[in-house]
Amino acid sequence: MKIRILGTAAGGGLPQWNCGCAGCDTARRTGAARRQDCLAISADGAAWYLVNASPDLRSQLLATPELAPPPGTRATPLRGVLLTSGELDHTLGLVTLREAAELTLHATAPVRAALHGAFPVGPLLTPYTKAHWHTVVPGEPVELAGGLVAEALALGGKRPRYAADLPGLPGLPGLPALAAGEPSAERTDWVIGYRFTEADGRAIAVYAPGLAEWTPAVDRAAADADVVILDGTFATDDELAERTGGARTSRGMGHLAVADSLPHLARRPGPRYLYTHLNNTNPLAHRGSPEAAALAPALAAAGAAVAEDGVLLDL
Repeated sequence: MKIRILGTAAGGGLPQWNCGCAGCDTARRTGAARRQDCLAISADGAAWYLVNASPDLRSQLLATPELAPPPGTRATPLRGVLLTSGELDHTLGLVTLREAAELTLHATAPVRAALHGAFPVGPLLTPYTKAHWHTVVPGEPVELAGGLVAEALALGGKRPRYAADLPGLPGLPGLPALAAGEPSAERTDWVIGYRFTEADGRAIAVYAPGLAEWTPAVDRAAADADVVILDGTFATDDELAERTGGARTSRGMGHLAVADSLPHLARRPGPRYLYTHLNNTNPLAHRGSPEAAALAPALAAAGAAVAEDGVLLDL
């Protein structure tokens, strides 16, 4: 199994275009940028799948040799996209893929409904390419090309902002509409992670960039994994309040802070743990900073590190 980490920043990237904080200013001056969170995965090195489609997708694809078409062809090795949520930083890149001859796209029922209604990327793609949409159901394995198997893990009921206050979401063929006023908490598949295995079970990877809490399902998925790439949006639960004066906590935004997930990692040694989806306020996003260095021993003690853009994991 091969995993190319295409980006490691939360929505807005690093530096964020409208932010002049110390971290973003340093990133501008030093070129220590991070593209928005996304990865590519393959079991055989020939058929590749994106997990999420970030707003930075075009530059990410061009920087990834495994995803380039052979010279003189348009035979892209990219077979499709698996979405972990309907958030804009995970879906805006879908319009970048409109030149594809065809694509398979995998998303849960509420995310599919949102992407065909509130943010109609599904209908937008229809005139440009053959988009084959498939509904992901947590706990039900999906067999992909090249011997890759994906199983979704339900992680939370946080709707994207564009769908948060809608009176309802439209149904799709074979799928019911979401009821008007339906609280997000009534569904746990707005946000999911994936457990990927090779068909022969030789390699296992877990990807969960949006993790509201460490659930028994996450614990079981991580137990025998080779690598677990998980939510590192914020270093602490009160990070935003301390750095921006805002009132929202990490948990309140649907993200388990690094400080709160590290004890679970220490209790479950074995996998290689990598933190991704780093917000620009997170000191871990800034390589070489004194604050990041101060946090390094706690990460190392739990067998964890910060994921870096462009890294290839060969399991």
